[in-house]
Amino acid sequence: MAQTLLRLLPMEMAILGLIEFSVLFAVIFSMLSVGDAAALLQTTQLPADCLILTAMLAVTIVGTAATIGMYRPSVCLDRRRIVLTGTVSALLAFPAILLVGGVWQVSLTPGHVLWLARLLAIWLGTLLAFRLGFFLLSRWHPVTRNVLIVGSGPRAEGLHRLLAAQRQTLFRPIGPEANLVSLEKSAVMEALGTIRPWGIVIAADEPTSRGMEALRCQALLGVPVLNEVTFQERHLGRIEPEAAAEAGWDPAKDDRDTPWSLGIKRAFDIVVATLLCILTLPLMLLTAIVIRMDSDGPILYRQERTGLHGRSFTLFKFRSMTVNAEQNGQAQWAQRHDPRVTRVGTFIRASRIDELPQLLNILRGEMSMIGPRPERPTFVRQLAEVIPCYNHRAIVKPGLTGWTQVNFPYGASVEDAREKLAYDLYYVKHRGLLLDMITLLATIRVILFREGAR
Repeated sequence: MAQTLLRLLPMEMAILGLIEFSVLFAVIFSMLSVGDAAALLQTTQLPADCLILTAMLAVTIVGTAATIGMYRPSVCLDRRRIVLTGTVSALLAFPAILLVGGVWQVSLTPGHVLWLARLLAIWLGTLLAFRLGFFLLSRWHPVTRNVLIVGSGPRAEGLHRLLAAQRQTLFRPIGPEANLVSLEKSAVMEALGTIRPWGIVIAADEPTSRGMEALRCQALLGVPVLNEVTFQERHLGRIEPEAAAEAGWDPAKDDRDTPWSLGIKRAFDIVVATLLCILTLPLMLLTAIVIRMDSDGPILYRQERTGLHGRSFTLFKFRSMTVNAEQNGQAQWAQRHDPRVTRVGTFIRASRIDELPQLLNILRGEMSMIGPRPERPTFVRQLAEVIPCYNHRAIVKPGLTGWTQVNFPYGASVEDAREKLAYDLYYVKHRGLLLDMITLLATIRVILFREGAR
């Protein structure tokens, strides 16, 4: 579990989070010390109880910020997203504090609510100052990881485009440098001394022994030297389908799905799905009413999907399209601004409300909370013919949300399916309770900011 957390949380983000937590802890404790802490805590034992309350407030505020993505590099490197996400974090932290305070039986009078509002305002100002400082540092590149891509051809160019396009990490691609793998050792060392990379990624098909000897020397000097496959898996959270096929990886032969792990995952699914059913029941009833009022047709939409080990099941959704949207009987890719979508359907698809009936599929054991999204059998057959290892995703139950959904925007093409499979394969290989919990929390961010909405 620790390896999974280290793989998914960049060291720079962990340090930033620790600094912000420490500053917030000091601010809260000082405010409690000079304020009416006894009335707030309903106790006279201030020193110990102040520390407990300080920790509770700090963890709640920082936890709320982390949940909606404040510690994602893509947010820290975008000034507009820093302000927007920080403001939303402060707004959401307020009810979170009230909820946690109610559990701890903390007295929350109107005066104390104003005290909390003042605290959140101070925290928001401090947060924005830290993040803008981090953004300026990234512009000068002291916190950006310069990655030298060594090699030529589609693999090196593809990795360069991937790093340059997504901006979800602190990596800044340099290269590809095709000639480094063919130079003499002294020339390679001189070139690397000029570039001073954080790490070196080998994306060459056949690097020469002379170039590799020099690159191995860099590894001895503390510069990570990774091949392209390992770099993507370790730092980007994805496994290329072609790389998995070349390695002969077969997830059916691993030992991750023990009776104990499967039992924990099933219990996790039942508990979370039941809680969500209770919490969203009024919303689902309201959705059913407006769907009935908006257009003719059934409220629920039933569709055959492919599940665990390729077995078919009936998936439930709130109907978001017109009746007979596929009049020719052939499956069609959904698309942005799809003309088949109803007025209500546009909203419930963007907010993911249309997926809520799948909680029933989870309770029936056909789906899980976390996993690859279930596809239609027609698409599965088509994609399995052109994308290597596509059927590997069926080794686990399909999910209501998944690692792909929190890392890749919605897509509706064969190429998009290939990109999504890279994240699905990562989940299949590294699946576990910690990754499920991280994905579930990240889903809140995806829904809140409508990432990948279609």
